[in-house]
Amino acid sequence: MAESNFIDYVKILCRSGKGGAGSAHLHRAKYVPKGGPDGGDGGRGGHVFLKGNHNLWTLIHLKFTRHIFATDGQAGSENQSTGRDGEDRTIEVPCGTAVYDAETGKFLCDVTEHGQVVRLLRGGRGGWGNTHFKSATRQTPRFAQPGEKGVEKAVILELKLLADVGLVGFPNAGKSTLLSVISAAKPKIANYPFTTLEPNLGIVDYRGQQSFVMADIPGIIEGASEGRGLGLRFLRHIERNAVLLFMIPADSDNIAHEYEVLCHELETFNPDLVDKPRVLAITKCDMLDDELMDQMRAELPQGVEALFISSVAQRGLTELKDLLWRTINDERNRIPESVTQRDLDERHREKAEDDFIFEAEPDEQYDDNSTGKMVSKDSKEWNDEYWAEDYIDPDADWQVVSDPDDA
Repeated sequence: MAESNFIDYVKILCRSGKGGAGSAHLHRAKYVPKGGPDGGDGGRGGHVFLKGNHNLWTLIHLKFTRHIFATDGQAGSENQSTGRDGEDRTIEVPCGTAVYDAETGKFLCDVTEHGQVVRLLRGGRGGWGNTHFKSATRQTPRFAQPGEKGVEKAVILELKLLADVGLVGFPNAGKSTLLSVISAAKPKIANYPFTTLEPNLGIVDYRGQQSFVMADIPGIIEGASEGRGLGLRFLRHIERNAVLLFMIPADSDNIAHEYEVLCHELETFNPDLVDKPRVLAITKCDMLDDELMDQMRAELPQGVEALFISSVAQRGLTELKDLLWRTINDERNRIPESVTQRDLDERHREKAEDDFIFEAEPDEQYDDNSTGKMVSKDSKEWNDEYWAEDYIDPDADWQVVSDPDDA
């Protein structure tokens, strides 16, 4: 995939449909001069859904589709005819997409499985027709309930890749080379910093029967958590990994210090990353002999399993895959079904997307049959006997559903 096509952060405007107004029609027919109220209910407004799709890898399809609007419900009519429901809108997103409120940064929901459906915005309910308000003492109610307004919200969609192993290291540590050797992925490899400009995924075959997914992100430098380099932007892609594989070249001046710097940057970005299991790989070891490696082991960081590998010479790769497989399948290291999500703060936002402003659109117009004039739906004066406090939706927030057709 071309580098410019990888979009993992996008801001869009979503709007659910308004509910249709109930009808205040009074039945009139030949020989039935006082037929009474027969106004139908309004149809509900359309919902806005999110749906996981494992065939999508980026959010590029939403980069140029900034507005997702469901349609409004239709008003009720005579003979107790209910108005038509508004059409729902379903936004397909890659698995691992988190959703935040664009204004406050509050975490709303996430989609992690293929086919998972989340109702992001609920459509407004249709208003009751005057039939619901008739009684023995009020036999001809000349009012009906208006439709409930829809919900408009600007949201931020942030993609976090789902993988078993995440590669962490400084630029030119050999991360892309390792991924290209032990998987079928073909990341760009060159001898200069920040060759990798976007995350790469590779499926690693393990002993011909099993496999696991490995994610490579651009190199991290000291100060990445403060905005230096590219690491801050892409660190989100290792938040969901089960194991972190730290990679430090054997020719580094101080392996223990570089390991501490990497750990500090991860902790500053997300404190939860400290608790993830880690494996340390010392790369570019094809020129080292056993005696020199034994001397270097005494200087390695404590508390983490370390291996010496060489991707070019394919040295130590089998032992590395064995260690990663055991660590991944340790019950204590399994990826939790519900990952703790925090609200977006200023350091984790992308200014180019946050500055995107949506132009205001005029309210829809409708024909007021009583006057023949075109007026705004929001400006209609409803009867005082409409009780707004009795029409509050107790379940207005998002919720997970199995199928949008059943919601």
